[in-house]
Amino acid sequence: MYAAMLNKKIVLAVSEAYLVNKGQKKLNWDNYRCPHCNKKVILIVSEQKAAFFKHISSYGSALGEKEEHHLSKMLLKSALTAAGFNAQVEIPLADGQLRADVLASKKLAFEVQCAPLSTAEFNHRHNLYKTIGVMDIWIVGQRHYLKRNLKHTQLIFFRKNKKWGNYYLEVNPKRNYFCLKYNVLQEPLTKKLVYQTKYFALDEVDLRTFWNFRPLKRKYVLQKASQREYLIKQIRQKSKLGLRIGQMLYERKMTVTDLPDSLFQVWRDPGEEDSVTKFLRKKRLDLDQAQMILLW
Repeated sequence: MYAAMLNKKIVLAVSEAYLVNKGQKKLNWDNYRCPHCNKKVILIVSEQKAAFFKHISSYGSALGEKEEHHLSKMLLKSALTAAGFNAQVEIPLADGQLRADVLASKKLAFEVQCAPLSTAEFNHRHNLYKTIGVMDIWIVGQRHYLKRNLKHTQLIFFRKNKKWGNYYLEVNPKRNYFCLKYNVLQEPLTKKLVYQTKYFALDEVDLRTFWNFRPLKRKYVLQKASQREYLIKQIRQKSKLGLRIGQMLYERKMTVTDLPDSLFQVWRDPGEEDSVTKFLRKKRLDLDQAQMILLW
């Protein structure tokens, strides 16, 4: 579709793409409509052929995972193209063993994950990218959105760098933006997370802003008393965590009150082993080594 309605007037896709490329308007911020059915369409900017408009099925209602995935890919591809990348979608790599959702360049690919994904399948795809020397950036859909309690299935999507610390990327195609959750840390014992959030429009301007984003990372306050109380509660309720730590304390002839305050004061990376378990395991190892020295 090479034309669409905008403010009750016909506009050409090539003309709209020209304005985007010249920086006179932002990509897909306008409410384009199909001249025939009046449903929403988006502008697709392409290096391989002339710009065009594309229908988005089910855009006005809740998106299914397939529609969410498809729309996210097309919006991301279009934004990358407008930003100067020769972006392509569904490109086979690694002798056909892998298909990149959006290949931005020979060394950079984006994977949009809206459906469930096992750790084994993720590792397989991630390792294939690594083998062929392509950096894979993973952006998740609504199913995997990060909230205040960490889910085990979310761990594979975390990355870490100096600028952002632990970070996580989410896409919202219906609102035409993606979200960076950064400086993500987990409480010493619970599944609770803290993080900062920054939103970017899916256009060429905000893509450049995203690459150069250098935030001031907040220092979080941790209540050590609440962490100790949480552990006591878990032991009493005989949860998986409580049973494991309770057993370790029993073996070492210790109680929760014997544990040093420092264990309840340090944030951890998402999914990292809790500080109490690490402390008790090390204590056991030290005791075993001391006994071996005595026996020797």
